[in-house]
Amino acid sequence: MSIAAEIEARLRAELAPTALTLRDDSADHAGHAGAREGGHFHVTLVSARFTGLQRVARHRLVYHCLSDLMQRGIHALAIDARAPGDA
Repeated sequence: MSIAAEIEARLRAELAPTALTLRDDSADHAGHAGAREGGHFHVTLVSARFTGLQRVARHRLVYHCLSDLMQRGIHALAIDARAPGDA
């Protein structure tokens, strides 16, 4: 399973998002020193699990789902985490 597919599968299983998009930006960072350590990704997701949580707490939930991947496949992760109804 690719890193991107694993990221998506874990987020779906753990956070049950009503919307999820994952973009692999790794090609834009080719040659960057950190590119050897893993990919660059951008995730946007909407989940009821984020309701009532501040931005940092939402990001912590995402990082918790992907913790071991941060050590072996993800170099950079941009997160846009929203609760249903957020603008």
